[in-house]
Amino acid sequence: MVHCHCSRCRKGTGTGHATNLTVEPSQFRWLSGEEDITRYDLSTAKSFGKWFCRHCGCPVPRLARNGKIMVIPAGSLDTVPPITPTDHIFWASRAPWGCTSGGLPTHAEYPESW
Repeated sequence: MVHCHCSRCRKGTGTGHATNLTVEPSQFRWLSGEEDITRYDLSTAKSFGKWFCRHCGCPVPRLARNGKIMVIPAGSLDTVPPITPTDHIFWASRAPWGCTSGGLPTHAEYPESW
């Protein structure tokens, strides 16, 4: 689980950062509602996309364009996840009025381990 401060996440959420969990696609399955999802891929971006419910507009989990991870918007969960954020990514492009690091590691872009 990370806080992403890239400009696309900020614009996509209307906030200072997006908080997302990531899992391998094999660790994820839809229980219901998959047929109600609409996908938007920003053509000028390497990996940015947004999936949302076509009925309520709520952001929903999405498969990254590379097909290697599912990105799950933490705010879309109905229960508290068993983990907490570990890092801030795209810290170099954060909004000047955004949150502090809270002592978590910060990365200018993606961490080298990704």
